[in-house]
Amino acid sequence: MYKDKVEIGVFGGSGFYSLLGEIDDEVAVDTPYGSPSSRVSIATIKGRKVAFLPRHGSKHQFPPHMINYRANLWAMKSLGVRQLIGPCASGSLQPQIKPGDFVLCDQFVDRTKGRPDTFYNGPVATHVSSAEPYCPKLREIAYQVISDIGIKVHKSGTVVVIQGPRFSTKAESRWFSSQGWEVINMTQYPEVHLARELEICYLNISLITDWDVGLEGHPEIKPVTADEVVSIFKENNQKLSRVIAELVPRLPRERHCLCASALKGSRLEA
Repeated sequence: MYKDKVEIGVFGGSGFYSLLGEIDDEVAVDTPYGSPSSRVSIATIKGRKVAFLPRHGSKHQFPPHMINYRANLWAMKSLGVRQLIGPCASGSLQPQIKPGDFVLCDQFVDRTKGRPDTFYNGPVATHVSSAEPYCPKLREIAYQVISDIGIKVHKSGTVVVIQGPRFSTKAESRWFSSQGWEVINMTQYPEVHLARELEICYLNISLITDWDVGLEGHPEIKPVTADEVVSIFKENNQKLSRVIAELVPRLPRERHCLCASALKGSRLEA
């Protein structure tokens, strides 16, 4: 157990490993589910302790389908984390959501397979609701913070989570777009649902880098090149650093949202 209670966590993704700046400490956390992706870095942002864990590992060695999501979430919970920020690089599925935009997802569609996605394998049946998988209170605060900074942000959106590591075919992307889903990503599931099973508030910030494989019916929208993606990564990283610095001190110390009591009424006992 870490010497100080850490209430806020950040899961980093592609290019976000140095997000917190100066680090107070690094902690190795053991979990019942094996090792998390890396040691957890602890920093202080405007008086609030923040735990940072790169979900892909410190050297980006874990592809999306090989991340130990349960160990990562358990590590955060064991440090005292009750509110998690989960930024992730994502593709857009709709023309109005452009590279460089941020999307605060409120729904997901799971298209992954074979990923361990629950802490509750018995002996008591536990069914945690996924109706509202993302914390509405954190989304509300984040929307205000990001808007105030002047970043283009969409206050809601559905992310379709694909297995990876391959990208979508054009046919798959056409299907996802036709359903009205806005964002495509490889890591949001089961990360967000595991947070809910541990009664942790979870905020997704999808950082849009490209339009998936282009958009059907929009020949002017082409898949971006690797150079363009890297450039947008860097821009998004700089913007995200500002967002985290302003968002962390505004997160509530007391929680009154549905996330805090997610297990209430979820267990079927004889």
